[in-house]
Amino acid sequence: MADSLKYKLSNGKPIKALFFIKGYLKASIPYIYYSFQKTSLIKKFNKRDDQDYILDRVNYYNKLTDATSLPPENHQERMKTCFFFLDKIQNFRPSTFHKAYFFDLKDSMRWFSNKNRICYIPGDVYFTPEIPALVKSRLLENNTNSVILKLDKLRHFMFVNDTIPFSQKKNQAIFRGKIRFSRVRHRFMEMYHGSSICDCGIVGKNEGFPESWITSKKTIREHLDYKFIMTLEGNDVASNLKWVMSSNSIAVMTRPTCETWFMEGKLIPDYHYIQINDDMSNLEEKLTYYINHPEKAEEIIAHAHEYIAQFFDKKREKIISLLVAEKYLKMTNQKI
Repeated sequence: MADSLKYKLSNGKPIKALFFIKGYLKASIPYIYYSFQKTSLIKKFNKRDDQDYILDRVNYYNKLTDATSLPPENHQERMKTCFFFLDKIQNFRPSTFHKAYFFDLKDSMRWFSNKNRICYIPGDVYFTPEIPALVKSRLLENNTNSVILKLDKLRHFMFVNDTIPFSQKKNQAIFRGKIRFSRVRHRFMEMYHGSSICDCGIVGKNEGFPESWITSKKTIREHLDYKFIMTLEGNDVASNLKWVMSSNSIAVMTRPTCETWFMEGKLIPDYHYIQINDDMSNLEEKLTYYINHPEKAEEIIAHAHEYIAQFFDKKREKIISLLVAEKYLKMTNQKI
């Protein structure tokens, strides 16, 4: 199927310029407006029938149980894959780190005074902070100090409308991406480049790997021609997992080690996605099984669609985000 002009120009991803324009417009609204809106949202929460579900997610993202004041000394430092920021909210600016993280922080914290101090670590976080910190991603274990916000959502939280039935897709898996520091992706390419079961290659500049691994990009729409899409962790999570699970293809990955607002830690292997061994030795065996048992594959797709549906209630997502941020400020002895 020929790609539309939209996919050729943007790879099917949201347009950043529109996101930034909207962010600047929202940032120009006075704090007093959001203060009143916060009161209104809390009232709406108190009338909802799904309060238990909301609180369960709030406490999943924010596992802090003991109040702990942040260190008094401010500190900002650019790290390998992220940025360490310990300061007043108002001192985190669009130029501090990637601009998307500025607007995403505003979306989560605009309900509160920007004179509050936070520890904010935007970027790919695959370590546990020593103090309570707001992060996009965290390890699945020993992660109490890592409080998840919905960050880098323009890149991570996107979904697709896939009209191609599973039965009409190619009997292959596809992988396109960069390797950088990902041992998982490196191992995968070593094992399956040139395999008939997988159309795989790395895109962008050569990172020092075999020239034969370099290939052309494919748009998101082109990925949907395949029954299986590899969702391999990079520095932290696989950024394509959300839109893959919204498609009629199946996400294939090793057991996740990190999670984001998507709660990857709650995904069930071979129920929401196809899980392969950490050494990837059984990839062909697993794919062959689901090719030969399409009814089992369709069950996984249905379960994946059920899982992502919980993120479509925008009003509820806003309330959850507010309560996660409020709990963080409360547990770090800040003004709420």
